[in-house]
Amino acid sequence: MSKVTIYHNPSCGTSRNVLALIRHVGVEPEVIHYLDTPPDRDTLLGLIAAMNITPRELLRKKGNLYEELGLDDPKWTDGQLIDFMLQHPMLINRPIVVTTAGAKLCRPSELVLDLLPDQTLRPFTKEDGEVVINAKGQRTK
Repeated sequence: MSKVTIYHNPSCGTSRNVLALIRHVGVEPEVIHYLDTPPDRDTLLGLIAAMNITPRELLRKKGNLYEELGLDDPKWTDGQLIDFMLQHPMLINRPIVVTTAGAKLCRPSELVLDLLPDQTLRPFTKEDGEVVINAKGQRTK
């Protein structure tokens, strides 16, 4: 498979599961720790366009910052929401995975399988014990 990139936060269980699933199918991705190396405006706009979502759909709503900034208020324009994400990368929801098959916000983590090559899958269980790929190599969701 061609290049796979994950915008990753190692403190996030979903992000860790997505990274593990990518590696589980034999792909070593480019891992971008986006809190340490945030995307620039053009990159963030490109990711939003590639995922075919709005900036509001990419906002991470968990945590105090979203509430403190009042980002649930519809008064904020897309441009302003992007400015907030650039200023506070923690507001960017994750993990985002980019492959030649497309780009996707992989929540839940098994959505990453839609972007990876079709092949015989080996069993895989998330950190929390949820089975994603069963003993027969079939996706459970």
